[in-house]
Amino acid sequence: MNEDKAAKYQRLKRRVSIASMVWSAVLLIGLVASSQHLRLRDLAVRITPWAPIVGAVVLLSILHEAVSLPLNFYGGFVLERRYGLSTETFGVWAADQLKGFAIGLVLGIGAASVVYGLMRVSPDRWWIAAGLVFAAVIVGMTNLAPVVLLPMFYSVKPLEREQLRARLVALAGRAGARVLGAYELGLGEKTRKANAALAGLGTTRRILVSDTMLADYSDDEIEVVLAHELGHHVHNDIWKGIALESALIVAGFYLANVVLRSVATVAGLRGVDDAAGLPVLLLAAGCVSVAMMPFAHALSRAFERRADLFALNLTHNPAAFISAMRRLGAQNLAEENPSHLVQWLFYSHPPLRERISAAQAFKP
Repeated sequence: MNEDKAAKYQRLKRRVSIASMVWSAVLLIGLVASSQHLRLRDLAVRITPWAPIVGAVVLLSILHEAVSLPLNFYGGFVLERRYGLSTETFGVWAADQLKGFAIGLVLGIGAASVVYGLMRVSPDRWWIAAGLVFAAVIVGMTNLAPVVLLPMFYSVKPLEREQLRARLVALAGRAGARVLGAYELGLGEKTRKANAALAGLGTTRRILVSDTMLADYSDDEIEVVLAHELGHHVHNDIWKGIALESALIVAGFYLANVVLRSVATVAGLRGVDDAAGLPVLLLAAGCVSVAMMPFAHALSRAFERRADLFALNLTHNPAAFISAMRRLGAQNLAEENPSHLVQWLFYSHPPLRERISAAQAFKP
């Protein structure tokens, strides 16, 4: 693997991520500091007098998308093509951006309507009820994503390689994970990256293997990658992640409630349920998410190490695991050995070298 190329690619991707996060914060802070959040509310009242929060979400989403577009274009299109990872045209990329924006807008309107509705009903305890509602929504979205959202962006069809299909379904059975079948995910239409996953919950759980992986990887390598994904389901890592995300949402809403009450008079708000407070709510909730990110990443890395060990114990094939990791690292331009600080701040998976060393030392 060309480590220098991978390291530079990942460093640039991190810079884009940081710049995007900072730019979003600057936008929200700027709106409040300049009192433009009040003009945003007044304009929303004129646009959607029956539900000002709907108009506020639409206006803020359009504004955020407009100012973020250059960074999204550079990080999502320019860098991917520069490093030979993208296979999509600008038109396809732009269409996906529009679809993503539309889906995000619909979800944002629904979420804000629920939150502000609860604020009106229970100004003091809205954040508890909102957190519970969002937890239920996360479960629903996780369940529906492979059958509703994923096909909007990628082609999905039954896996045609019968021997491999039977082998993967049997592997899931040995692991105790009920699946609805194995499917080919058309990543090759847009990227040269490869992946395999176990998507969905309960009645929608299915095996997904990208066409880019099917083209170049051996059946043993695909099996051990899937075994890793099965480890997450066997250890209930999905549910643990949902629980953590729900707790962070509740904490973010609580902080937003405190901040909104504290700055209501200074910021010209008419109450916690004033649509003009939407930028303040997003800032407060975002601060909790950013502050807890290192902890969430550390927990995720622990889950990944355990899933690696599960895959090795299930398949007894460390050689296939090592070759699959090396192939994935080279194909996806993964950094082999990033600094400890970079791992702590950005990495949800252990670095490639650590995963390979653990497999080399594995004893069943």
